[in-house]
Amino acid sequence: MPRSKDESTRTLILKACRRLLEAGPGQAVRMSDVAKAAGVSRQAVYLHFPKRADLLVETARHIDAEEDVDARLAPSRAAKDGLSRLDLYIEAWGNYIPVVMPTARALIAMSDTDEDARAAWDNRMAAMRHGCEAAVRALKNDGRLTPELEADRATDLLWSLLSVDHWDNLVGRCGWSQPDYIAQIQRLARAALVKPAPQARTPRITSL
Repeated sequence: MPRSKDESTRTLILKACRRLLEAGPGQAVRMSDVAKAAGVSRQAVYLHFPKRADLLVETARHIDAEEDVDARLAPSRAAKDGLSRLDLYIEAWGNYIPVVMPTARALIAMSDTDEDARAAWDNRMAAMRHGCEAAVRALKNDGRLTPELEADRATDLLWSLLSVDHWDNLVGRCGWSQPDYIAQIQRLARAALVKPAPQARTPRITSL
């Protein structure tokens, strides 16, 4: 691949690693493979990423930067109430899953036998969990978190509900549309996490 004058060696390496992960789900990506795909030496790869785990973790973060995940999350972060934050976070992450799914499949498939791949995917899921935690905290601050769940358990539940495996089963295997997936996950999350709003009391009419 010809090198662009506008791209740093580090960026070339990260882009090459992403291409290799997306091209070969389940196939181990070696530092030498990345060096060859990026058109640089192995020493250059190790200079920027001393450990393979560092390279895989930073590739996941590079994808977030390339796909502008901060812009995707901005509406949920700016939400005025917990219920809106919950819905908007589900929409943002749910619509991001198809973007990262090729890399996710590769890292997940490699994780059973590859500690570096497992570390990279665990790092990515920890970042997603922080978003779930923020949505739950917003619900709790509004007094709308169900009393049946502590905040930690509610975060666990939302994090699990938003797993890429659920998306893969529902959209990839069952053929759900993306809008239907988002709507149903929002509905399930509300049912599980949100305390119903108190109903307004009807004034009692007394006869004169």
